[in-house]
Amino acid sequence: MKTIGIVAEYNPFHTGHAWHIAETRRLFSEETAIVSVMSGNWVQRGECAITDKWTRTGMALAGGVDLVLELPTVWAAASAEGFARGAMAILEAAGVVDILSFGSECGEVQPLKALAQCLNSPEFSQALRQELGPKQSFAQRRRAAAERLLGPEQAALLDTPNNNLGVEYLRFLPAGMDAVTIPRRGAAHDGDAADGFVSASLLRRWLRAGETDQAAPFLSLPWTGESTDLRWCERALIARLRSMTLEEAESLPDSGDGLAARLLYAARQTAGLDTLYALAKTRTYAHARVRRLALYALLGLRNQDIPAAPPYIRVLGFNRRGQALLREMNRRAALPFFVKAAHIHDRTFRRFSQDAQTLFALEERFTDLFTLCFPTPQPCGLEWTAGPVMTQQETALCRPPRKENL
Repeated sequence: MKTIGIVAEYNPFHTGHAWHIAETRRLFSEETAIVSVMSGNWVQRGECAITDKWTRTGMALAGGVDLVLELPTVWAAASAEGFARGAMAILEAAGVVDILSFGSECGEVQPLKALAQCLNSPEFSQALRQELGPKQSFAQRRRAAAERLLGPEQAALLDTPNNNLGVEYLRFLPAGMDAVTIPRRGAAHDGDAADGFVSASLLRRWLRAGETDQAAPFLSLPWTGESTDLRWCERALIARLRSMTLEEAESLPDSGDGLAARLLYAARQTAGLDTLYALAKTRTYAHARVRRLALYALLGLRNQDIPAAPPYIRVLGFNRRGQALLREMNRRAALPFFVKAAHIHDRTFRRFSQDAQTLFALEERFTDLFTLCFPTPQPCGLEWTAGPVMTQQETALCRPPRKENL
C-alpha cells in the first residue's frame, strides 16, 4: 500500500479538498494512507487562518486525511518557494511518504516537472539575470526567463496559482518520491461557486460574515465558534510598523529592493490594512509579498529566525491509520517528532536540538498573537493546552455535494 503526501492550508477544508483526496485514492486504493503537511495558524497570503490549526486538523481528518503534520509558520507564511521547500522537507523527513499528490489547473505532471527542472538549472539562473529590469516583480522576471528557455506555452503554466505552487513542490521533490497531480475542479482560485465547489476565499468571506448556512454544504464538519480576522489586530500591526526603525524592517524576511522603507512610509500615512497594502504595492512589489512583510512585522519574525531546514516534526492529529503511520515513523523518520508540546522539552522522551526548541518557542509566540485575531480574544498558552486531534474514522466523510442538493 502506498502512502500519499499532500501539502495544504485547509483554510478551511472544503469539498474541493475532499475531491482531491477521493481522486487520489481512486488512482491507487481506498486503503491508501494520506499524510498532510498543513499550515499552522498563519498562512501564505500573509494573514491568520480562518480558525486555529487544531480545528482545521479535525476538519481534515473528517475529510479523509489520516495524519496531519504541521508546517511551521516560518515556512507556512513564506513565498511559494519557501512554503514548498519547508513542506517537502517535512514530507521527506517523515520517512513514510511514497508519492506526492497536488492539485493543478493543467492536470498533467510532466509539463510541470519540465518547468521545475528548468527553474533548478544553471541556464535558468543566467536567463533570470538577463531579465533584470525596472518595475518588474520577481514573478514577472521568472516567467520571462522560463519563456526564454521553454517557450511561451510552457511558461504560461506559471500564470495560474496551483500550477505555480505545484512546480515549486516538484523543484524540491525528494529523490525516490514520485508525484501525481489531480485536475482542479469547479471554482477558480478566489472565485465564486461553480459545479458544486467554492473557493476557500469565498468560504472565508461567508464565515467571517456569519453566513454559516451558506458555507455548510461545502465543509467537512459543522462550523462552530468564531472566525478569525486580521483586522482585530489592525492597529497593533500599524503601531508595530510605526515604531520600527528602518534597520529593524530590513531584518524582516524578503524585505529587500526598498520594500521595507516603502512599507514603513505607508504605515505613517494610514491606520487601515487595505490602504496600507495599496500604498505599498507597486508593479515591483506584489500584493502578497507586501501582506507577508506586514505580517512578519507583527510577528517579529526576522531573517535569522528561519532555520535552513525544519528541525522537528509536529503531529497535529491522526486516526487509526495515522497512528500506524506514527509507529512506522518511529523507525524511519529522519527528524524527531512529537505529539504533545511537553515532549519537546522532555529529555527522557526524545532528544530535540536547541534549534528545535528555539523554533517551537517562536511558534508559541506566534500562536499567542494569533489568539488576538478572534473577535473574543483567547488566552495565551494554546500550544500547551491544546492536545492532538485523535479520531477513529478511517474513510472520507466529506464528498463533493451533488449539484441538485445545492
